[in-house]
Amino acid sequence: MSAPITQTGGETMGRQEPGAFRRFLKMLWADKLAFAAVLFLIVIVACAVLGPMLLDGVAAKQNLRARNAPPFSLDRGFLYLLGGDALGRPLLARIIVAARNTMVVSAGAVAASLLIGSTLGLIAGYRDRWHSEIIMRLADVIMSFPSLLLAVTVLYVLEPSIANLVLVLAITRIPIYLRTTRAEVLEVRKRMFVQAAQVMGASNLRIVLFHILPVVLPTLLTIATLDFAFVMLAESALSFLGIGIQPPEITWGLMVSQGRQYLTSAWWLAFWPGLAIILTTMSLNLLSSWMRIALNPTQRWRLEIGGKSNG
Repeated sequence: MSAPITQTGGETMGRQEPGAFRRFLKMLWADKLAFAAVLFLIVIVACAVLGPMLLDGVAAKQNLRARNAPPFSLDRGFLYLLGGDALGRPLLARIIVAARNTMVVSAGAVAASLLIGSTLGLIAGYRDRWHSEIIMRLADVIMSFPSLLLAVTVLYVLEPSIANLVLVLAITRIPIYLRTTRAEVLEVRKRMFVQAAQVMGASNLRIVLFHILPVVLPTLLTIATLDFAFVMLAESALSFLGIGIQPPEITWGLMVSQGRQYLTSAWWLAFWPGLAIILTTMSLNLLSSWMRIALNPTQRWRLEIGGKSNG
C-alpha cells in the first residue's frame, strides 16, 4: 500500500499535525540562546502591556529628595532598585512604562511596512512587466534617500508624534519587503504546483494568496523579526536627537537622551534604558537566527535532532 501523497498547496498549510506546538517548543529548547531570548521578549511584552496600567502614576511622580538616587539602594522602595532620574522618578518604573511606546512604534512600523511592502512585492512579482517596473521604480526612489536622514527631515517638518514616527519608519522599510517578496515570487511562480493551479483554472488572487504567499511568508517573518530590532534602534536614535517621542511621553531612546548630560555624575540614567535597548535587540537577533533555521525545511533537522537529544 503506497504512502499518502502530501499536498504542496497553501490550502494545507493551516493543517497542523498533532503535537505541532510541542514539536515547536522542542526545537526552541534545542537552541538555549533562542529560548532565553524568547523568555526575555515575553517579559518585555508583558511590561509593555501591563506596565502603564500598574505603574504609570508612579513613573510620573516626582520626588526631588530622590534626585539622581544611585542604583541598588532599596531605602526608598523596590522601584528605586535601578536608581532615580533627575526629577527623582524611579528608573525601573519608567523603563517598564516606556516599553509600551517603544514596542508600539517598532511593531507598528514593522507591521505597516511588511503589509505594504509584501503586497506590492506580490503584485510586482506576479503581474506583467509594466506593473513591476512602476513598483520597482517607487522602491528605488525611497531607497535613494538615507532612511535616517529621511526620517529626520520629515519629523522636523511634521509634529513629532507616535503616528508620524510609525509612518516615517514604515515608509523607509517598505523597499526591503518589496524587493524580497518580488524575488521570492519570481522563483516560486515557476514551480510545478503553481503551474498546476493555473492549468486547473484557479484565479490569480487565489494562486497568490493560497499557493505563493504561504511559501514566501516564512522568509518575510524572519526578516520582520530582524527588522524589528533595526526599527527600535532607529526610534531610539530619533528620540536621542530630540525629534522622536516628546515628553511627557517616554521611550527608552528618550530616556537615554535625557540622561546623557549626567553621564559623568549619574551614569545610570542613560545606562539602564540603553541596556534594555541592547538586550531587546540582541534577543530579536537571536530569535531571527533561530527562525531562519526552524522555518527552513532543509535545515530544521538540526533543531529536531537537538530537541530529541535534550529530551
